[in-house]
Amino acid sequence: MDVKLLEAFRAVVDHRSVTAAATAMGVTQPAVSTQIARLEEVVGFPLFERAGGRLKPTPEGVLFYAEASRVLGEVDRLEAATAQIREGQSGRLVIASHPSAAISLLPPLVASFVAERPGVAVRMISRHSDVVSQLLPSESFDIGIAELPIDESQVEVRRYSMRCVAILPPRHVLTSRRVLTPQLLAEHPVAMPARSHQVPNRIRAIFGAAGFQLNGVVEAEFFATLCGLVAAGAGWSIVDPLSAQNFAHLGLVARPFEPAITYDIGAFWRRDREPSVLAAAFLEMLDNKLNG
Repeated sequence: MDVKLLEAFRAVVDHRSVTAAATAMGVTQPAVSTQIARLEEVVGFPLFERAGGRLKPTPEGVLFYAEASRVLGEVDRLEAATAQIREGQSGRLVIASHPSAAISLLPPLVASFVAERPGVAVRMISRHSDVVSQLLPSESFDIGIAELPIDESQVEVRRYSMRCVAILPPRHVLTSRRVLTPQLLAEHPVAMPARSHQVPNRIRAIFGAAGFQLNGVVEAEFFATLCGLVAAGAGWSIVDPLSAQNFAHLGLVARPFEPAITYDIGAFWRRDREPSVLAAAFLEMLDNKLNG
């Protein structure tokens, strides 16, 4: 049944005349009369009768009006929902990420994202990078974020590179130094990232090339844990800048480290389908955060 016919019928009932209904709809009177006649053919019974020179719904017309109003209300709601989906103001976004991103990178971004979109819900899944990269073909999420490299055979990837910083306890002897190097740090205890990270291999390579050994006293999987250990005095460490910033309230002292060590992550989605409107909007926000 044509929605336009229902709209014409509702307008005539509400305005009690074809002329007033046509004016309200911005069409001609003959056009409305034609639509009413066509609707009566479709439903198979009269919808109006004349009383005192005005149109009055028949008993069947009154019953039909209630149903037509309900249907048109649903159509109005559908149109509003469609506009919200089209404009990225409604729906659900699922993000799977490695723990460091889930702790330090994503919370402020997700908070801003949902604040700007009251009709949007976000679900965050936190897994190790190798698990996140393997989930996509079998588990439904819109965006994955993981440490690089990952298997790119089924995904499109946006790459981001952050320069790591050295972090020190609040009263460490090296806090007066503007830049930290292997020569300065070698003799001091270090809290190392776990070997599953990309960063520890780069740290060991740089210290080895400079002729120094690391004085490792503790190892931890997550940058957040390393920040807590350093703040508690376990030693120095090297972490991504977002983690250092996120845990600055613990009194951590962050300094540039030379030579540079980068921390490389990627945001990815399935290659066989384009990102949704919501996913594209979040990826743009991520770009602005990491490349801005």
